Parts: sequence; C-alpha cells; structure tokens
Amino acid sequence: MKSLPFAITVSGLICAVLPGIAAGDQSSPCPAATGFLTRAQEAGGKQVPYCLYVPRDYDPARQWPLIVFLHGAGERGNDGLRQTEVGIGRAIRRNPERFPCLVLMPQCPEEQFWDRISDAMDAMIASVRQEYNIDPRRITLTGLSMGGYGTWTWGALRADLFAAFLPICGGGIPQDLTRICSDFDPEFFGKLEDRVRQLARRPIRAFHGQRDKTVPPAASTLMVNLVKKAGGDVELKIYPKLEHNSWDETYGDPEVIAWLLDQRLPENEPVK
Repeated sequence: MKSLPFAITVSGLICAVLPGIAAGDQSSPCPAATGFLTRAQEAGGKQVPYCLYVPRDYDPARQWPLIVFLHGAGERGNDGLRQTEVGIGRAIRRNPERFPCLVLMPQCPEEQFWDRISDAMDAMIASVRQEYNIDPRRITLTGLSMGGYGTWTWGALRADLFAAFLPICGGGIPQDLTRICSDFDPEFFGKLEDRVRQLARRPIRAFHGQRDKTVPPAASTLMVNLVKKAGGDVELKIYPKLEHNSWDETYGDPEVIAWLLDQRLPENEPVK
C-alpha cells in the first residue's frame, strides 16, 4: 500500500523541483507541508482519498496528537475534499488555534461503509505516523452521523490503537445503515457484546440532538448504557434544541476538543 499526495504546498513543491537546493543546505531542511493536504491511499488496487490537516506551526522535533475523523453519509465520494467541509474540518478553519494536532480525514466511497476501506484507513494512519512525529499514545477517533456509527463500530475493532472515542449523532448497530449503504457487510464488525467490551476499555464522550429524526438519540443512549454496564468511562450529552446537526455545536466547543486532545493510552499498555 502506498500513500500518494494529490496536492502539496509551495514549500513541498520547491523541495520536489529543486532537490539540489534542499540537499545542499543541511542546516535548513525542507519544512513539512502544512494545511489541508489532499492525498490518496492505495489499497486493494484502488485509490482511497483522504485529507490530512497539519497545523502551520508543526514542529517535527516534538510529538503531536492525531485525531482520526469519520464523516457522514453526505460527504462520501472520491474528490478527497468534501469530508473536510462538514464537521471537524469546518471547526478547524474557524478556530485553528484550538487544534494543535494533526487530523486525518478519510473519505468513504459512495454507497459504502467503513468496513470497505478498513485496510486503507489502517494504511493511512501508518503512513501519517511514518511521515510525521505522532505521539502513539494520543491517537483518538471521532465521527458524525455515519461516522458516528463508524466510531462505535470500527473503533471497537481498533481499541488497542485509539486512546478515546467521541461519536456524534451515531449508533453502534451497523444494521441500522442498510437503508443508506448498499455495499457493506454488517458482520464485519462481529458481535455487539464483543464490541461493547472493547469500547469499555477507553473513555467515550457521545453527543446527540434531542430532536434528531435522522438518527434518533436512542441510538446513542443504547450504546452509552451498554458501555456503562460493562464498566466503561462513558458520558452522553443531549442537546435539547438540536436536530441531526449536533456536530457544529460539539466540534465548536473548545472544552470538548481540549478533552479529546488530553486523552492518552495507559502507560502500562504497549502502543500499536
């Protein structure tokens, strides 16, 4: 699997076109590309697009947190950009100072769910960790709507990797999505009780609008109650006046983002 950049910044272009200049001055290595970088990950003979946000002040001399963001059904496609326009990408553009971290935003193909690009997402994370100085204990997962479902389901399969989960207006029963995903396998995610047991290993903060008619808040309530019964550190915030869009309120809350960035894998656990 190989990660391919669709676009690079001016500094990256100089390094690519004039390698002699970069190589000739060892005291001034080419800076890492920053901003919203559109790329693609090769997996199974196909290119899966994603966007990587790198803060302007990225410094490879220190370790940085990584947030993985899963978008909603409406942002599926293959342009590599649509998933940055709704949710966490919009919040970053409005208040970049609240996001001293890298943010990986895969794009799921039309009619599909996260099971179909699971290998590609694993490879994206591995590629980012190889290219940038990522703190392996501060990798977290969040998502909205279909991405909220992905956080509850795919995240449970990667509990060894992620330090915390932040699902928004989603649920943990993949069969709920047959009406919007014609190409996916609900059995990919295994048994609900196994997922709940894995989720209970990590802190979870869930969010939902009380007036949500697209994904009823009961979908979040069910998962929160199951994880709590399994002994997990889980909380649910219900916005009484919000409908399906509870992500702008959530990602726009600096305390929520600060909480996510504060989460770490336990020191007594090996890192993936």
